[in-house]
Amino acid sequence: MTAGITGALTRRLLQASHDTVLVGVMSGTSLDGITAAAVRFTEAHDGRITPTVLSHAHRPYAPTERTRLERAMQGDTAQAYCRLQAELGEWLGDAARRAMQQAGLTPSDVTAIASHGHTIWHEAGHSTWQMGDAARIAEVTGCAVVADFRARDVAVGGQGAPLVPMADARLFAHPTVWRALQNLGGIGNVTLVPPSSTHAADVVPPVQAFDTGPGVVLIDGVTRALWPTLSYDRDGRLARAGTVLEPVVAALMEAPYFSQHPPKSTGRELFTAAYRDDFIARCRALASATRPVDDTDIVATATAFTARTIADQYARFLEGPVGEVVLSGGGARNPTLVDAITVALQQSAAGRGQPAPPVQLFDTLFFDAEAKEAVAFALLGYLHLTGRSGNVPHATGARAGRLLGHFTPAG
Repeated sequence: MTAGITGALTRRLLQASHDTVLVGVMSGTSLDGITAAAVRFTEAHDGRITPTVLSHAHRPYAPTERTRLERAMQGDTAQAYCRLQAELGEWLGDAARRAMQQAGLTPSDVTAIASHGHTIWHEAGHSTWQMGDAARIAEVTGCAVVADFRARDVAVGGQGAPLVPMADARLFAHPTVWRALQNLGGIGNVTLVPPSSTHAADVVPPVQAFDTGPGVVLIDGVTRALWPTLSYDRDGRLARAGTVLEPVVAALMEAPYFSQHPPKSTGRELFTAAYRDDFIARCRALASATRPVDDTDIVATATAFTARTIADQYARFLEGPVGEVVLSGGGARNPTLVDAITVALQQSAAGRGQPAPPVQLFDTLFFDAEAKEAVAFALLGYLHLTGRSGNVPHATGARAGRLLGHFTPAG
């Protein structure tokens, strides 16, 4: 029955050139909430896919919901996992429904919901686990659902991440220069995309992509630990008021992950609460009678460390000539972090006798960056329904491209 429904949807999509609408739903490692984007995909005869964002909605996590997710990522009971799987599906469905309502869409207008879910655990190259019951999403929204995108890439030998490079390559390439698209979610990841003029529109070039390290996971973590009433460093004000503790940055840059060659991915299994606590302890250990360590110094150091990891990973591993860096994700809303990344890239380039690439914000080039990852997973849902692979083997290390995701019908 499901195969028949999937086939019917695939035939319908392949025949359509307009009004193919999907809603992408994404819960990221930053734990700030769920983002949903309603997207119309228009595909030209040459295979060029154009997204039009009709709406996007953010459903923030309540403190109790965030606590449950954090507990699940550190180890919980079978009962807690069972209940979270179901209830997270309802939260994801609620976010998708909000985006639909904002765009004035009914279930009959939406071909499918494309849900990333929430990553509870990720062991690169071995296994990956994204929660969020697709059946609950289908019941809440009245729409078909494509979900669980990462597992198939892992099954074919890939890291299961990053998956956003498919969207970066198909939707966001620069016409004439190599563009580094840097996401600053909980975890930082980069995709280096060659100019769109160098390849056919329906061909995915061999882009380079990997996780650079922390995005905002450490900045948010120390902020919440030191200021329990704050969920993040709003506008980077805390970091801007502090002084960077360089010995801590230098010591943490020696972590094995940063010397590991791509393909590679990381997550909260590395940047845990224990990692955060150790980071705070390292900073406070530098205090002396003549130089006390203020809490703002700790946030400033977390911000500088995050920026330094990005510049370091670019210098070590990006193989193409980076002509432009485009920042997206929640961290792109932090001007102190953006400034720190710009300076770190300039210093790195100067050290190699090269010009530094200009840094731009995704919002100024395309659409609201908060919707970017949700749009990327909407694209993966679209590719699933049109029978095309969604992973980029060159980026994940998979042996081959594969159709990603599992299909759940609307009813």
